[in-house]
Amino acid sequence: MLRQAFIAIIVGIAALPLAAHAQQPQRVRRVGILHGLDETDPEQQSRVGAFQQQMRQLGWVEGEHIRYDSRATLANPDNARRVAADLLKLSPDVILATGSLNVEAVQSTSRTMPIVFVGLTDPVGAGLVESLARPGGSTTGFASFEYELSIKWLELLKEIAPGVTRVGVLRQQGNSTGIGMWAAMQVAAPSLKLELKPIGVRDESEIERGIAAFARGSHCGLIVTVGGVTIRHRNLIGALASRHQLAAVYPNRYFVTSGGLVSYGPDLLDQSRRAAGYVDRILKGTKPADLPVETPTKYQLVINNKAARGLGLTVSPMLLARADEVIE
Repeated sequence: MLRQAFIAIIVGIAALPLAAHAQQPQRVRRVGILHGLDETDPEQQSRVGAFQQQMRQLGWVEGEHIRYDSRATLANPDNARRVAADLLKLSPDVILATGSLNVEAVQSTSRTMPIVFVGLTDPVGAGLVESLARPGGSTTGFASFEYELSIKWLELLKEIAPGVTRVGVLRQQGNSTGIGMWAAMQVAAPSLKLELKPIGVRDESEIERGIAAFARGSHCGLIVTVGGVTIRHRNLIGALASRHQLAAVYPNRYFVTSGGLVSYGPDLLDQSRRAAGYVDRILKGTKPADLPVETPTKYQLVINNKAARGLGLTVSPMLLARADEVIE
């Protein structure tokens, strides 16, 4: 009996380190979020909310398994590298980045930090990944636009406002995405009997001056391309389009819910949810290079009928029937 008790004590002592190790809490993982919008922007809050909700469904409980560190660059190139460097000092396990400017800022500071992006038009052309199927390096994610989408914007503008012959294309200065979309629109414009005028902007004052100057002409319409500046000032752009009686087509739904006329573009909340799946896989050991860049699976046509009436336009029943959402 004594011998058996002695053996039991020895076995129990030997098991103590293992038991203590098993009871140690799991390391909290850190996810950096780098974006161009203000933290209080409803669109930014919706995207982050969709991402974090999907992360919870995948088993990542904030404060228990994961921590989020969010930083805004406000679509300012001068801020982007500084803000990205500050975020990297926190040693995140992976960064969720919105827009090419923010991805470039992280890559310029670290070529090894895993990045999952959303909101990029041409990640290959921008040199951020090697290819869509095999991105290589430490960056992958979800492309939000194709250049051909800008042709659909022109077609939609002509359909909803047939009298338009001159189109101002509002685009952010220095944004490579705008260059590609502008080129695609230039090819398509003659067949639609449209004359294009680029309106390059970097801030609020340039938006006001550019739209006001263009609107002095006749038979004018507006295409608003995607970019941090245009997204941040979407309320101003919608108000100016209304004031100058410009039929305008926008790249995303949130422009129309802010008072714009019509939008056609990818469902960015869906992409934010899908991005959570990639972040989850990277946290569990998958390399970004092994995750192909994915393209949109859902597009939304949203029409603001109230805005149309304010511009004296009647939206055809066929176009209304095609819409995913009509705002009355």
